[in-house]
Amino acid sequence: MPLLSVAIVTYNEEANLERTLTSLTWADQILVVDSGSTDRTTEIARRFNATVLERPWPGFAAQKNFAMAQCTGDWILSLDADEELSPELQHEIRRTLASQPTVDAFYLRRRNLFLGRWIRHGGFYPDAKLRLFRRSPLRPIEFEQRPVHETIHPHGPTATLQSDLIHHAYPTLESYIEHMDRYSSLGAQILVDKGRTSTGILAFIANVLFIPALTFKWNYIFRLGLLDGREGLLQHLYHAAYTSWKYAKAWDLARRNHS
Repeated sequence: MPLLSVAIVTYNEEANLERTLTSLTWADQILVVDSGSTDRTTEIARRFNATVLERPWPGFAAQKNFAMAQCTGDWILSLDADEELSPELQHEIRRTLASQPTVDAFYLRRRNLFLGRWIRHGGFYPDAKLRLFRRSPLRPIEFEQRPVHETIHPHGPTATLQSDLIHHAYPTLESYIEHMDRYSSLGAQILVDKGRTSTGILAFIANVLFIPALTFKWNYIFRLGLLDGREGLLQHLYHAAYTSWKYAKAWDLARRNHS
């Protein structure tokens, strides 16, 4: 059976990492790249016989690319510390790799949890992510360099596995709001770098008011986010707020850069 390496980047992930590593005890290599955790993250990683490397934080894409570059297996699985392989996905990956697949990468269906509830509707499931790919030393696959929402562009054919990757994303409302505040700042920087800011009042109103409102209506009503109860309402309400914050912060950042 081909060897599997798992690459994880961490910072203060003691609340998540043990759960993640428990679902990976069968992997051939687990590599954790930590950026200065002050909690028990590295202790937990070493308890699971993971290789731990310390490296200052250079950004999401750069840190993940560094972690993958240290992998030695035939296949690489890139995970976040708050993601867990369901038992079904563990079996499916092992069975798939043993069958000598002809594709070069696999998308994993991600099951996002919000306040402990699986968000099934509103466009949040299946949230397919390209995470499992064949290692090629001559043509390494890498995450695109961007401040947030880093993605991978595969070199060859892909397929999608049918079992779920479980994303323990936001266990509390406070963690979600803090996360969206931080990510909206990073998203705002992307907009500024791409020149997608406007000082016109109509564009400003559209970006910070109408687009978020339409996003909420589309996902919550027409894509049936309302079926996910209170958690679904809060998820879509604050996701719309995130969109508004991102455009407002981009406008403010552009304004300050030109003042």
